[in-house]
Amino acid sequence: MKQSLQLKLGQQLTMTPQLQQAIRLLQLSTLDLQQEIQEALESNPMLEVTESEEGGEPSQGEQQQDPEQAQGLSTGEEDFSNKTEAPADPSPEGEWAESIPQDLPVDTDWDAVYQNNAPASSGPAPDDDSDFESRRSSGESLQDHLLWQLNLTPMGDRDRVIALTIIDAVQTNGLLDSSVEELHAGLAEQLGEEDEDPLELDEVMAVLHRVQQFDPAGVAAQDLSDCLLIQLRQLPQDLPLLAAAKTVAGEHLDLLGSRDYKTLMRRCKLKEPELKTVIEIIQSLNPSPGDNISASTAEYVVPDVFVSKREGRWMVQLNPEIAPKIRINDNYASLVKRADNSSDNTFLRDNLQEARWFLKSLQSRNETLLKVASCIVEKQQGFLDYGPEAMKPMILHDIADEVEMHESTISRVTTQKYMHTPQGIFELKYFFSSHVATNSGGECSSTAIRAIIKKLVAAENPKKPLSDNKITQLLDEQGIKVARRTIAKYRESLNIPPSNERKRLV
Repeated sequence: MKQSLQLKLGQQLTMTPQLQQAIRLLQLSTLDLQQEIQEALESNPMLEVTESEEGGEPSQGEQQQDPEQAQGLSTGEEDFSNKTEAPADPSPEGEWAESIPQDLPVDTDWDAVYQNNAPASSGPAPDDDSDFESRRSSGESLQDHLLWQLNLTPMGDRDRVIALTIIDAVQTNGLLDSSVEELHAGLAEQLGEEDEDPLELDEVMAVLHRVQQFDPAGVAAQDLSDCLLIQLRQLPQDLPLLAAAKTVAGEHLDLLGSRDYKTLMRRCKLKEPELKTVIEIIQSLNPSPGDNISASTAEYVVPDVFVSKREGRWMVQLNPEIAPKIRINDNYASLVKRADNSSDNTFLRDNLQEARWFLKSLQSRNETLLKVASCIVEKQQGFLDYGPEAMKPMILHDIADEVEMHESTISRVTTQKYMHTPQGIFELKYFFSSHVATNSGGECSSTAIRAIIKKLVAAENPKKPLSDNKITQLLDEQGIKVARRTIAKYRESLNIPPSNERKRLV
């Protein structure tokens, strides 16, 4: 084989560490971003948190900007109807900055985006009468709540062991996960080795009845019927039709669940007004008493973007409190020397370069999020004005073409990012939906169709609920062509039961 030299030209996409970092920060949620920034502050001495001081002079590392440009960046606000180019990257001042490459065409100063005029914290005022303990303290589990009541109840050692076993068998919804016979068998084996007197089933039932008197009402019930009967026994005995409610809950709960009111009235010998009262009594009970007491703490969604209407125009503003404001430490940055190759100077130079890359990635994430959110607001003005029924069909490709980015980038930006609107707080992915053709040749969003279905079901006659075929006909009258199976799929996604399960007495 003859050896030869050949020259070939080709293109290859290489992801630099800076680009990888920018993409990773782009897809992080608010909580993950805060953790990432905290880790960067702990590992890089060049980064520091910006302390807001009224009337203070800007530090040497802060970059000078035009007053109008600084005002626009300080609030992170953008009017979707007047889109402008990203601000140019001003040349950094200082001798140390000459040796640092400019790899990303964005602003390097994080503090330039959020100045001291950022909105104050949304927390309550010092004199707020809100319940501080309920928001700050960790929740109490159902077992802890029952054990606290057990410790206040006078009971023998043997009965206390039985009660502890019963409490351990209580699920989070308040019902038992084991039958009384299974509890008796386990306790008989446990107590048989310590006590010569064999354990009887009646003893377990007696202790179970005592535990069932604990708060919340209906706890430690064997099934749903038992749970409802326990709560009914705690109601005033002079309540009208209480005996009939016990009969329905104890013997005919299956008929009530299937809404077979005619058979229910015949077997219980009730008239329609009386059955209506009985149903109201049963519906006032809690089928899952344990849900009122949970150890899980409330999780709050922090919006990344605020949308508000000012002077008839929708404005988009980034939330300035989703991440701490950081910048480069001027004192450490001034220690970097250009011609010094010592280990200390190399350490400072490398950390300074990483700090500038990190700030650029944060700024890039900011600009991309604001740009995508503004484009979404521009296309979904109908939703902001009139609600979900006015939602327009939109896919990732539509936004990608508008902002000149790849669809994968739009997907990263809209994942776990939330927008605060007058209609509520929604994830950015909520605004993307498929379309359905209309009779006029237009398109209707699947989100809008779901909203229409929900509205039709809410306004239906409870005695004659709308079937899926009837909803299909009503939508066809509005010019929306949707198949019956599609209506069923949308209805199930909204957790709306079928028509036979929605039927009830008025």
